[in-house]
Amino acid sequence: MTIVLRPMRGFDEIKRVSAAMMLAKRGVSLLGAKRAVERLLEHGETVLRVPTVERAAALAEDLEDAGCRMTIVPLPEPIDVRSLRAGLGMTREQFALRYGLDPEAVRNWERTSGGRAPDLAATRYLQAIARDPDLVGTLIEREPRD
Repeated sequence: MTIVLRPMRGFDEIKRVSAAMMLAKRGVSLLGAKRAVERLLEHGETVLRVPTVERAAALAEDLEDAGCRMTIVPLPEPIDVRSLRAGLGMTREQFALRYGLDPEAVRNWERTSGGRAPDLAATRYLQAIARDPDLVGTLIEREPRD
């Protein structure tokens, strides 16, 4: 399971040793757990893979006791690129141009047989487009400069 850790609001201090031990208990190496807690303290959040999680809620409770708030980075669900594009009322070319994608890749993703699925990064990007297409489009635009 991949998780993001952030400090809990209202906690004055993270219990470093407790947080590291809760992670180590679930298969993170002790050094990896220590470094994750250090990144959390230095950057305000950290992302890490926890190999052995019996119950996500139990891990979250243990980490809360140490002053950490946990969220899960879920594995991506497959995305129907054709439905996404059609729902936006765009041709393949328009969709590819709008979001900086290779038109041939879009065509391959839409093929019902023999097509290839988007890789993990592309799937995450397509999910962001599906969630808020205007925002994603705006984020990659820039104003013209003279």
